[in-house]
Amino acid sequence: MENKSYVVKLNGNGVHEKNALNGVNGKGLNGNGIQHKTVKDIVYPTKQKSRRQRWNIRASKMSINTLNPIRSIVDGMKLTPNPEKPMIALSIGDPTVFGNLPTDDKVLQAMKDAIDSHKYNGYAPSVGYQKSREVLANFYSCPEAPLEAEDVLLTSGCSQAIDLAITVLCNPGDNILIPCPGFSLYKTLAVSLGIQVKLYNLLPEKSWEIDLQHLESLIDDRTACLIVNNPSNPCGSVYSKEHLQDILSVASKRCLPILADEIYGDMVFPGCKYQSIASLSSDVPVLACGGLAKRWLVPGWRLGWILIHDRNQIFGKECNWGSESHPSGIFNLPIFCRILGACTIVQGALESILNDTPQDFYQRTIRFLKSNSEICFSELSTIPGLTPVMPSGAMYLMVGIEMEHFPEFLDDVQFTEHLVTEQSVFCLPATAFEYPNYFRIVVTVPEEMMVVACGRIREFCQRHYRPRSQDSAELDQ
Repeated sequence: MENKSYVVKLNGNGVHEKNALNGVNGKGLNGNGIQHKTVKDIVYPTKQKSRRQRWNIRASKMSINTLNPIRSIVDGMKLTPNPEKPMIALSIGDPTVFGNLPTDDKVLQAMKDAIDSHKYNGYAPSVGYQKSREVLANFYSCPEAPLEAEDVLLTSGCSQAIDLAITVLCNPGDNILIPCPGFSLYKTLAVSLGIQVKLYNLLPEKSWEIDLQHLESLIDDRTACLIVNNPSNPCGSVYSKEHLQDILSVASKRCLPILADEIYGDMVFPGCKYQSIASLSSDVPVLACGGLAKRWLVPGWRLGWILIHDRNQIFGKECNWGSESHPSGIFNLPIFCRILGACTIVQGALESILNDTPQDFYQRTIRFLKSNSEICFSELSTIPGLTPVMPSGAMYLMVGIEMEHFPEFLDDVQFTEHLVTEQSVFCLPATAFEYPNYFRIVVTVPEEMMVVACGRIREFCQRHYRPRSQDSAELDQ
C-alpha cells in the first residue's frame, strides 16, 4: 500500500477538500500549525508543542453552582445532642427511618416475584418498559386528563423526574417560579443549570395557599415554567379545587407551563380531597412528577415518573418536542437518552404494586400521619411563642417562632441548634426552605416519640421564652 499523507478539512460551505500534506505551506504544516503523522493512510493531527505541562484540574462551573440549601445550613450548625437524652430527629423526610411505617406485604411480594422471574435483569428502554408505562397511564388516567403509555416517562425517583422536566423546559438565563417555603431541590437543580429562581409567597394564614398576586407579578418574558407542589413539602398543605383553578387561570393567561410536583398525591387527611392539577386544566400543559417513594413508603427503590398532560399539543408545536405519531411526545427528545432508565426490577413489579396494594394500607398510613399531626399541633399550639400550622396531608408540619420572645437567638437556625444541644430534638430550620423563623417537623416518627419530643420542645420554650416588656408594648402603640 502506498503511504500518502493528506490534510482533510471542511471549508465554509461544508465541502471536504484533500491536499497533499507537503503541498500545504510547503513545510508539512497546515494553516493552523498542526503537523500530521500518517500510518497506512490514517491521518493523526498533533500539536507541535503541548501546553499541558502541569496538572490543572478544576471543578466545573455546574458543580460549583450546585448547592443544597439544607446541607449547607445543617452542616454549618453546631449539633451536639444532650448526652442525657436520646436523640429524636424530626428532620428527616424518610418515612422508613424508625421502622414504624413498613410498606405493604403485597408490595414486597411484587418485588420478590419480579426478581424470581429473571425477566428484569437487563436494560430497559430509557423511557421505561412499554408495559410499565401502560400500567401507570391506566392508573392515573381520568376522563378529565386522559393518559396513554406514550405520555409516561419513567425515571430514577421523583427527583430525577423534576431534574429532567426543568432541563427540558428551561435554558440558561431563563427563570422559574418556585414556592416559598418550598422544597430546596428546585433551587439546587435550577441554579446549577444557570436558571434564575424567583420565589413566590405562600400564605400561612390561609393554610399555605399561593399569593396569586405576588406570583403573577414575578412573571416576565424569560419565565419558563411554574412549579406547583401539591400536597406540599414542607407545609403539608393540600389545595382546594377552587385554588388550583385560580392557579391555572394565571398560568393560562400568561401562557406558562406547569411543573407539578405531586409526589405526595393522595396522601391527604380525611375531610380533604386531592386533585391533580392537570385534571382541572383545559389548556395549560402540565408535566406532573411523581413516584413510589412516599405513598408506598419505599423511597430507596428509586422509581419516579413524568406524566405529560398536553391535550392541545402545545409542547409539540412550540417546542418541537413531538413526532408525527405522537405530536406531544416529550419522551422523544434526545435528552432522555442521557439516562439508561429506571430500575428494571421495580418496573417489573409495578403492575402488581399499583393494582394489588390494598386500600387499607393507604388508609392506615393516612390515619397515622393525621393522628401524629394532631398530637403535634395540639401540644405546640399551647406553647407561648410558637405558632404551628395544621397540615392537611403529606408528612410535615410547619411551626412559626415568635422570635421577639426568644431574644437569646438570632434566628430559626440558632433556635433549632440550641434545641438539639439542650433537648436532643432536631427540627429542620425553615431557612433551608427560604422561610426564616419557622421550623419543620416530620410527623412519621412513632407516636410515643412524638409525644416526648413535644414535651421537650415545651420545656425548651418555657426556659427561653421572654414576655414583651411594658416599655416595648407602649412603643408599639
